Amino acid sequence: MSLHTTSTSSVAAPLALHWFLPTYGDSRFIVGGGHGIPAGSAHGDRRASIGYLSSIARAAEEFGFTAALTPAGAWCEDAWLTTAMVAQESDRLGFLIALRPGLVSPTLAAQMASTFSRHAPGRLLLNVVTGGESHEQRAYGDFLDKPARYARADEFLSVVRGLWRGEHVTLDGEHIRVDDASLATLPSPEIPIYFGGSSPEAGPVAARHSDVYLTWGEPPAAVAAKIAWIRRLADREGRTVRFGIRLHVISRDSADEAWIAASKLLDALDERTVRAAQEGLSRSESTGQAGMRDLHAEHRRTGSWRDPRALEVAPNLWAGVGLVRGGAGTALVGSHREVADRIAEYAELGIDEFVLSGYPHLEELYWFGEGVIPQLVDRGLFAPPNPDGAVAGTPFLTAAR
Repeated sequence: MSLHTTSTSSVAAPLALHWFLPTYGDSRFIVGGGHGIPAGSAHGDRRASIGYLSSIARAAEEFGFTAALTPAGAWCEDAWLTTAMVAQESDRLGFLIALRPGLVSPTLAAQMASTFSRHAPGRLLLNVVTGGESHEQRAYGDFLDKPARYARADEFLSVVRGLWRGEHVTLDGEHIRVDDASLATLPSPEIPIYFGGSSPEAGPVAARHSDVYLTWGEPPAAVAAKIAWIRRLADREGRTVRFGIRLHVISRDSADEAWIAASKLLDALDERTVRAAQEGLSRSESTGQAGMRDLHAEHRRTGSWRDPRALEVAPNLWAGVGLVRGGAGTALVGSHREVADRIAEYAELGIDEFVLSGYPHLEELYWFGEGVIPQLVDRGLFAPPNPDGAVAGTPFLTAAR
């Protein structure tokens, strides 16, 4: 890999990078599922074994990633049980565990998090997901509608935060009732809360409770507007919130190689598969998911989605993943320098943390780690915490510099 870096950034602090654990299986092609797509539709060519997931976690740790996101939902394995097992196979990597408030009591959730933190100090981050699909929530016994789920999340997080501060909490809320709740062991340090949501109900909850507000990978102008929205709401609460973005990546030695890789992902799809996935995704009540569908609606109508460059909705921002996958549906596609340029652009807007993934997750992690991370380091955007300051490498990929 031949890299040349010339630019610097005015971003004040190094960025935090996170990877992803594909607990539904992995593949060299897009693995569908989530956000309206029926449970059982997500599958990969590689089994989501503890051994395989641990290999991803160890590689992410060597490259200096802060944490790995573990998803939650009927389409994947349980996040808490899986992560607890994988955590034993790594030393420093944190885990951004997805949690749906309301499926467990806030006291139990606070206790689970405190227990995890006690056995893996400083390695737990909590991604609170309210749930954008009522039909999936009902499968878990939750019959609240979307606005009520956000109201419940507000009460839920108030209880959790109070317990983590060592308080005895009593709440007689609209959705949550606890009486004299407390914890025997408090997390130290306190566990950061990550929270996303694009609907009007989501913003105030994020402003009151989140440490990091997460947005999906939309074009820069849309991301800037979302950051401004949450900042205004957080200011009213007297709080400061960090910002993160969820993206896939396809990074190669040259832009042509990256777009060829994206084209191979599309070549594995057919109209029937895409139509079935989109019909499932249309059931989602998520505002963010609706935005993802809008990014490529016209190209589905004309059939131009088969051309990967037709789905480039902003420079190097490709909406092809969202054809069959719910949730994060966009990828940064390009040379290592171009991908680093786009990360720098989002950082200039105020994005502090990047939650990334790619297909397959192990190999794409190495492409990014050996190709993009050195660029970010040279620009002063990233500081790997590895004790020897070295960037990891593998014999089957060429040298990063």
